[in-house]
Amino acid sequence: MASAKSEFTVEPWRVRELGLHPGNLAQSESVFALSNGHIGVRGNYDESTPNGLLGTYLNSFYEERPLPYAEAGYGYPEEGQTIVNVTDGKIIRLLVDDQPLDMRYGVVRHQERSLDMREGLLHRDVIWETTAGTQVRIRSTRLVSFTQRAILAIRYSVEAINKPVRIVMQSEMVANERLKVASKDPRVAAALKDPLRPEEHSHTGNRSLLIHRTRRSKLRVAVACDHVIHGEEDFHSNTYVQPDWTRTTVGTELQPGETVGLTKFVAYGWSSQRTLPALRDQVDAALSAVLHTGWDNLVAEQRSYLDEFWDGADVEVDGDPAIQQAVRFGLWHVLQSGARAEGRAIPAKGLTGPGYDGHCFWDSEMYVLPVLTATAPQAARDAISWRLSIAELAAERAQTLKLKGVAFPWRTIRGQECSAYWPAGTAAFHVNAAIAVSAARYVFWTQDEEFDKEIALPLLVQTARLWADLGYHGDDGRFHIDGVTGPDEYSAIVDDNVYTNLMAARNLRYAAEAAERWPKAAKELKVTESERADWWAAVETIAVPYDSDKDVHMQDADFTQHRVWDFEETLKDDGYPLLLHYPYVDIYPKQVVKQADLILAMHWCGDEFTPEQKARAFEYYEAVTCRDSSLSACTQAVIAAEVGQVELAHDYATEAALMDLHNLEHNTGDGVHVASLAGAWLALVCGFGGMRDHHGQLSFAPTLPEKIQRLAFTLRWQGCKIRVEVTHERTIYQLEDGPDAHVPIKHYGRKFTLRSGKTASKATKPPKPLTPRPKQPVGREPIRAGSGG
Repeated sequence: MASAKSEFTVEPWRVRELGLHPGNLAQSESVFALSNGHIGVRGNYDESTPNGLLGTYLNSFYEERPLPYAEAGYGYPEEGQTIVNVTDGKIIRLLVDDQPLDMRYGVVRHQERSLDMREGLLHRDVIWETTAGTQVRIRSTRLVSFTQRAILAIRYSVEAINKPVRIVMQSEMVANERLKVASKDPRVAAALKDPLRPEEHSHTGNRSLLIHRTRRSKLRVAVACDHVIHGEEDFHSNTYVQPDWTRTTVGTELQPGETVGLTKFVAYGWSSQRTLPALRDQVDAALSAVLHTGWDNLVAEQRSYLDEFWDGADVEVDGDPAIQQAVRFGLWHVLQSGARAEGRAIPAKGLTGPGYDGHCFWDSEMYVLPVLTATAPQAARDAISWRLSIAELAAERAQTLKLKGVAFPWRTIRGQECSAYWPAGTAAFHVNAAIAVSAARYVFWTQDEEFDKEIALPLLVQTARLWADLGYHGDDGRFHIDGVTGPDEYSAIVDDNVYTNLMAARNLRYAAEAAERWPKAAKELKVTESERADWWAAVETIAVPYDSDKDVHMQDADFTQHRVWDFEETLKDDGYPLLLHYPYVDIYPKQVVKQADLILAMHWCGDEFTPEQKARAFEYYEAVTCRDSSLSACTQAVIAAEVGQVELAHDYATEAALMDLHNLEHNTGDGVHVASLAGAWLALVCGFGGMRDHHGQLSFAPTLPEKIQRLAFTLRWQGCKIRVEVTHERTIYQLEDGPDAHVPIKHYGRKFTLRSGKTASKATKPPKPLTPRPKQPVGREPIRAGSGG
């Protein structure tokens, strides 16, 4: 996979774009998107045009639409859900001597945008010259608050440079913006054309309000904004309001060196149940609170919040500046995706764009939540709690599929299954194990007993019942699960997918253990001793297909007996990704892997395999994995590092980390890939740090590629903070937070106890590789480490 060109400078704590890049607008808008998990705003220019894709989103605010089927079938979902671009409150237009600021006209003397990941601020600095030669300097700073979750705030100023000038600033809110609709389905276009029906609009002074409601999903959104004008005392202002837009205008005259500006505060609130007056009051109160706080204090709150986050989450990389920047960029977007979601999902694109219709997938539990659990536990807790809140819908889906327990949706916003692709929407049951195991992992990492009893236990029990009903004991005495689609979507409706089986076994084990810890609560869930015995029997006899002739695990039953895909012919035909160039009837019967599947099992269920088995499987599956998914590279990095292919792991870590900064999948324009960005952390911490948490035992097996001299990272484990620093010679462990704390840890399999205020220094001695460097399908090699600089 060739590296796409990046327009961003490489700096440790900033992502900076210098100059104008018209062909890069949509990607930049995703990269510079700001969110707190509740509100998300794309990094559009303040003046709104030109743009790649406008976007302002609220978590789980969606419109319903019919799902397309050429021929319907039993159990097919009938309604889809699509995230809505809500009222855009970030627009500030500027007129300079009656000429509108537009980067396509006049002369741009200077343009810089910079995302500061320490401060949580997006800065813009522009020097623009009108066609008449008048120069002005525009500075803006934008934030979406982590501490006041309803608030978007913008500080905007204009300075006259070379001539006296008349300045007019127009601060707007606009609903039902005209957008490009990517889908060719006319029903999608119809659903998203003017999705917001106006209900109320008003203003008082420079404060204005718009309230709308969606036509089909009946969700109501209220947006209000207010302004503080600063700089020149001699100005004129007024506000106009219409059903779909508001405009506050500020006009004045400036002499060279003089500045005028405004601070704009925008408050968002939405509900499916609260009344219009209640929402009106909610956003009005949010504005009053932030006006009391003021801009300077709001910025200070943002920095304080992020100081605490980075103190327990930062990853330091010496020797690879591109990965250093990229892993922080990844952590930044992972935090943004879930920090204040509070009872809502974490979508695959976060709130940075409309990609995947704004849906949440299993990616959240298997890629994003492990990172949040280790760095921002409350956000992980909220995301898992959301799954329990939609368990009733999951139970209804299971009943439709004639199954016991719960069948969580493959893709959704509100909780109903929204996939029209039935091999995933119906048969990708592994999402249920991902949810269950993420709940168990949270308990291991936090020792949160209330969560264990009230949230983890019911999730584990209900998902365990699904597996017990779905699987069966065959004549060979093994517990089999047939007719499923695993993580590899190029192998659909298969028997005994190893990843699915092993994750189901963990689900069943953790359910049985939780029921034993909480017998009274388990009894209320009608768990019996006989049921627990059945769960344990399935755990102990789970089927794990193995090809004795090839001496390698099969991804699923008979996988290694299929014909191998013709990768050379595909490369000649420029046929990647396969799903856009070949029918599934051609793809399904072949040995070709879209994304790491068995290798993913070897990461999260690694204690089920020997080192030799992992090395052989990694070599075998590298040759048939074409990585048509952004979820693959990080997992390949983790296992490559474990089996001693450290330089290859560095290549894969680079690809995962630069997925969006280099637009490697060519679709960053519709939102960043949150799971792949989380994967950069996984590649470094689980790959080069060798961190595992199998069944609640924290262990490390560090290894570093040649170019990285030092790797340091911090984890939040059971109320403590553990810092790990790895060099090629030594690994140093340190425990902070908690005077009497002690944590049992394994270093290359040998247990020791880490105590508060103490450091433990161990030799870094990674195992040697057991196979030569594996080869990938022709033309599908990962980008090379060092290509990001």
